[in-house]
Amino acid sequence: MFGKNYVQRIMIVEDDELIRKELSRFLTYEGYEAVCIEKFENDFQTAESILQETPDLVLLDVSLPGCDGLFICDELRSRSDVPIIFVTGNNTSLDELNCMMRGGDDFIAKPYQLPILLAHIRAVLRRSGKEKQSSTVQHYKGVTLDLASGMIEKGDKKQILTRNELVILYELFQDQGKIVSRTKLIDRLWDNEIFIDDNTLSVNITRIRAKLDEIGAEDFIETRRGLGYMI
Repeated sequence: MFGKNYVQRIMIVEDDELIRKELSRFLTYEGYEAVCIEKFENDFQTAESILQETPDLVLLDVSLPGCDGLFICDELRSRSDVPIIFVTGNNTSLDELNCMMRGGDDFIAKPYQLPILLAHIRAVLRRSGKEKQSSTVQHYKGVTLDLASGMIEKGDKKQILTRNELVILYELFQDQGKIVSRTKLIDRLWDNEIFIDDNTLSVNITRIRAKLDEIGAEDFIETRRGLGYMI
Protein backbone atom coordinates (compact mmCIF):
# COMPACT_ATOMS: atom_id res chain seq x y z
CA MET A 1 0.00 0.00 0.00
CA PHE A 2 2.83 2.38 0.81
CA GLY A 3 5.78 3.50 -1.23
CA LYS A 4 7.37 6.45 -3.00
CA ASN A 5 11.11 6.02 -3.56
CA TYR A 6 11.08 4.27 -6.93
CA VAL A 7 9.02 5.52 -9.88
CA GLN A 8 7.63 2.42 -11.53
CA ARG A 9 7.30 2.23 -15.28
CA ILE A 10 4.04 0.96 -16.77
CA MET A 11 3.87 0.12 -20.45
CA ILE A 12 0.54 0.86 -22.17
CA VAL A 13 -0.04 -1.28 -25.26
CA GLU A 14 -3.28 0.18 -26.61
CA ASP A 15 -4.15 1.25 -30.17
CA ASP A 16 -7.02 3.61 -29.24
CA GLU A 17 -5.33 7.02 -28.94
CA LEU A 18 -7.96 8.51 -26.63
CA ILE A 19 -7.78 5.58 -24.21
CA ARG A 20 -3.99 5.57 -24.41
CA LYS A 21 -3.71 9.27 -23.55
CA GLU A 22 -6.28 9.02 -20.76
CA LEU A 23 -4.44 6.08 -19.20
CA SER A 24 -1.09 7.85 -19.52
CA ARG A 25 -2.37 11.00 -17.79
CA PHE A 26 -4.06 8.98 -15.05
CA LEU A 27 -1.04 6.79 -14.28
CA THR A 28 1.31 9.78 -14.32
CA TYR A 29 -0.98 11.55 -11.84
CA GLU A 30 -0.90 8.45 -9.66
CA GLY A 31 2.89 8.57 -9.47
CA TYR A 32 3.90 6.10 -12.17
CA GLU A 33 5.94 6.61 -15.31
CA ALA A 34 3.68 5.80 -18.24
CA VAL A 35 5.23 4.75 -21.56
CA CYS A 36 3.23 3.86 -24.65
CA ILE A 37 3.50 1.80 -27.81
CA GLU A 38 1.94 3.77 -30.67
CA LYS A 39 3.03 1.74 -33.73
CA PHE A 40 2.20 -1.93 -34.17
CA GLU A 41 4.22 -3.60 -36.93
CA ASN A 42 4.00 -7.25 -35.87
CA ASP A 43 3.90 -9.36 -32.72
CA PHE A 44 7.68 -9.83 -32.47
CA GLN A 45 8.55 -6.17 -33.05
CA THR A 46 5.91 -4.99 -30.58
CA ALA A 47 7.25 -7.37 -27.93
CA GLU A 48 10.77 -6.15 -28.67
CA SER A 49 9.69 -2.52 -28.26
CA ILE A 50 8.08 -3.37 -24.90
CA LEU A 51 11.17 -5.13 -23.56
CA GLN A 52 13.46 -2.29 -24.63
CA GLU A 53 11.57 0.01 -22.23
CA THR A 54 12.14 -2.41 -19.28
CA PRO A 55 8.69 -1.83 -17.77
CA ASP A 56 7.63 -2.97 -14.31
CA LEU A 57 4.20 -3.92 -15.66
CA VAL A 58 2.50 -4.16 -19.05
CA LEU A 59 -1.12 -3.23 -19.81
CA LEU A 60 -1.74 -5.28 -22.95
CA ASP A 61 -4.75 -4.93 -25.21
CA VAL A 62 -5.70 -8.23 -26.85
CA SER A 63 -6.94 -6.79 -30.15
CA LEU A 64 -4.33 -4.65 -31.88
CA PRO A 65 -3.95 -3.60 -35.55
CA GLY A 66 -1.70 -6.14 -37.27
CA CYS A 67 -0.94 -7.83 -33.95
CA ASP A 68 -2.41 -10.31 -31.51
CA GLY A 69 -2.01 -9.52 -27.80
CA LEU A 70 -1.91 -13.23 -26.99
CA PHE A 71 1.04 -13.84 -29.32
CA ILE A 72 2.79 -10.74 -27.96
CA CYS A 73 2.35 -12.25 -24.49
CA ASP A 74 3.87 -15.52 -25.74
CA GLU A 75 6.92 -13.64 -26.98
CA LEU A 76 7.25 -11.64 -23.76
CA ARG A 77 6.94 -14.77 -21.62
CA SER A 78 9.70 -16.51 -23.57
CA ARG A 79 12.08 -13.74 -22.56
CA SER A 80 10.76 -12.01 -19.44
CA ASP A 81 8.67 -12.43 -16.28
CA VAL A 82 7.32 -8.85 -16.44
CA PRO A 83 3.77 -8.74 -15.00
CA ILE A 84 1.09 -8.52 -17.70
CA ILE A 85 -2.50 -7.35 -17.28
CA PHE A 86 -4.67 -8.12 -20.30
CA VAL A 87 -7.18 -5.41 -21.21
CA THR A 88 -9.91 -6.50 -23.60
CA GLY A 89 -13.38 -5.72 -24.85
CA ASN A 90 -14.21 -9.43 -24.76
CA ASN A 91 -15.68 -10.29 -21.39
CA THR A 92 -16.36 -14.00 -21.25
CA SER A 93 -14.97 -16.69 -18.95
CA LEU A 94 -13.33 -18.34 -21.96
CA ASP A 95 -11.53 -15.12 -22.92
CA GLU A 96 -10.29 -14.65 -19.37
CA LEU A 97 -9.14 -18.27 -19.13
CA ASN A 98 -7.33 -18.01 -22.45
CA CYS A 99 -5.48 -14.86 -21.37
CA MET A 100 -4.43 -16.38 -18.06
CA MET A 101 -3.36 -19.66 -19.66
CA ARG A 102 -1.13 -17.75 -22.09
CA GLY A 103 0.80 -16.18 -19.23
CA GLY A 104 -1.21 -13.16 -18.17
CA ASP A 105 -1.12 -12.16 -14.50
CA ASP A 106 -4.55 -10.50 -14.53
CA PHE A 107 -7.45 -9.65 -16.80
CA ILE A 108 -9.78 -6.66 -16.91
CA ALA A 109 -12.59 -6.03 -19.38
CA LYS A 110 -13.51 -2.78 -21.10
CA PRO A 111 -15.16 -0.52 -20.21
CA TYR A 112 -13.55 -0.22 -16.79
CA GLN A 113 -13.37 2.42 -14.06
CA LEU A 114 -9.85 3.86 -13.69
CA PRO A 115 -9.76 3.36 -9.88
CA ILE A 116 -10.63 -0.32 -10.46
CA LEU A 117 -7.83 -0.66 -13.01
CA LEU A 118 -5.46 1.02 -10.54
CA ALA A 119 -6.44 -1.50 -7.88
CA HIS A 120 -5.63 -4.34 -10.32
CA ILE A 121 -2.26 -2.77 -11.12
CA ARG A 122 -1.34 -2.41 -7.46
CA ALA A 123 -2.44 -5.95 -6.66
CA VAL A 124 -0.34 -7.43 -9.49
CA LEU A 125 2.71 -5.36 -8.53
CA ARG A 126 2.27 -6.46 -4.92
CA ARG A 127 2.03 -10.14 -5.84
CA SER A 128 5.04 -9.89 -8.14
CA GLY A 129 7.15 -8.25 -5.46
CA LYS A 130 7.56 -5.12 -7.58
CA GLU A 131 5.45 -2.83 -5.42
CA LYS A 132 7.22 0.37 -4.43
CA GLN A 133 8.77 0.40 -1.00
CA SER A 134 9.70 3.28 1.30
CA SER A 135 10.37 4.09 4.90
CA THR A 136 7.58 3.15 7.30
CA VAL A 137 8.15 6.42 9.18
CA GLN A 138 7.06 9.78 7.73
CA HIS A 139 7.87 13.18 9.27
CA TYR A 140 6.35 16.61 8.66
CA LYS A 141 6.14 19.80 10.76
CA GLY A 142 7.20 17.99 13.92
CA VAL A 143 4.59 15.24 13.48
CA THR A 144 5.61 11.62 12.89
CA LEU A 145 3.44 9.03 11.15
CA ASP A 146 4.58 5.49 11.91
CA LEU A 147 3.04 3.15 9.35
CA ALA A 148 4.32 -0.02 10.99
CA SER A 149 2.75 0.68 14.39
CA GLY A 150 -0.21 2.66 13.03
CA MET A 151 0.50 5.62 15.30
CA ILE A 152 0.77 9.39 15.04
CA GLU A 153 3.08 11.19 17.45
CA LYS A 154 4.62 14.51 18.38
CA GLY A 155 7.24 14.72 21.09
CA ASP A 156 6.33 12.19 23.76
CA LYS A 157 2.62 12.12 22.90
CA LYS A 158 1.11 9.39 20.73
CA GLN A 159 -2.27 8.36 19.35
CA ILE A 160 -3.30 5.06 17.80
CA LEU A 161 -4.91 5.33 14.35
CA THR A 162 -7.64 3.23 12.78
CA ARG A 163 -7.02 1.73 9.34
CA ASN A 164 -9.09 4.46 7.66
CA GLU A 165 -7.20 7.20 9.51
CA LEU A 166 -3.85 5.66 8.62
CA VAL A 167 -4.62 5.57 4.89
CA ILE A 168 -5.92 9.16 4.91
CA LEU A 169 -2.91 10.52 6.77
CA TYR A 170 -0.52 8.56 4.58
CA GLU A 171 -1.97 10.20 1.47
CA LEU A 172 -1.67 13.66 3.03
CA PHE A 173 1.95 12.97 4.05
CA GLN A 174 2.76 11.81 0.51
CA ASP A 175 1.59 15.18 -0.88
CA GLN A 176 3.02 17.48 1.76
CA GLY A 177 2.17 21.11 1.05
CA LYS A 178 -0.26 20.12 -1.71
CA ILE A 179 -4.04 19.88 -1.75
CA VAL A 180 -5.41 16.33 -1.77
CA SER A 181 -8.96 16.18 -3.06
CA ARG A 182 -11.73 14.38 -1.20
CA THR A 183 -12.28 12.27 -4.30
CA LYS A 184 -8.68 11.07 -4.26
CA LEU A 185 -8.89 10.15 -0.58
CA ILE A 186 -12.09 8.19 -1.13
CA ASP A 187 -10.53 6.42 -4.15
CA ARG A 188 -7.49 5.47 -2.06
CA LEU A 189 -9.69 4.02 0.66
CA TRP A 190 -11.63 2.03 -1.94
CA ASP A 191 -8.33 0.77 -3.43
CA ASN A 192 -7.55 -0.66 0.01
CA GLU A 193 -10.99 -2.30 0.20
CA ILE A 194 -12.34 0.29 2.64
CA PHE A 195 -15.68 1.24 1.15
CA ILE A 196 -16.70 4.68 2.44
CA ASP A 197 -18.78 7.58 1.18
CA ASP A 198 -18.30 11.35 1.33
CA ASN A 199 -19.97 11.72 4.72
CA THR A 200 -17.89 8.94 6.28
CA LEU A 201 -14.72 10.67 5.05
CA SER A 202 -15.77 13.84 6.89
CA VAL A 203 -16.25 11.82 10.09
CA ASN A 204 -12.78 10.30 9.73
CA ILE A 205 -11.15 13.69 9.15
CA THR A 206 -12.85 15.01 12.31
CA ARG A 207 -11.53 12.06 14.33
CA ILE A 208 -8.01 12.49 12.94
CA ARG A 209 -8.05 16.18 13.90
CA ALA A 210 -9.14 15.28 17.42
CA LYS A 211 -6.20 12.89 17.75
CA LEU A 212 -3.82 15.50 16.37
CA ASP A 213 -5.13 17.97 18.96
CA GLU A 214 -4.37 15.40 21.68
CA ILE A 215 -0.69 15.29 20.70
CA GLY A 216 -0.40 19.07 20.37
CA ALA A 217 -0.66 19.33 16.59
CA GLU A 218 -3.67 21.62 16.30
CA ASP A 219 -4.48 22.90 12.80
CA PHE A 220 -2.11 20.34 11.25
CA ILE A 221 -4.70 19.54 8.57
CA GLU A 222 -6.03 22.50 6.60
CA THR A 223 -9.37 22.46 4.81
CA ARG A 224 -9.42 24.07 1.39
CA ARG A 225 -13.13 24.52 0.83
CA GLY A 226 -14.34 22.97 -2.39
CA LEU A 227 -10.87 21.53 -3.10
CA GLY A 228 -9.84 19.14 -0.32
CA TYR A 229 -7.25 18.98 2.47
CA MET A 230 -3.55 19.62 2.89
CA ILE A 231 -0.86 19.52 5.56
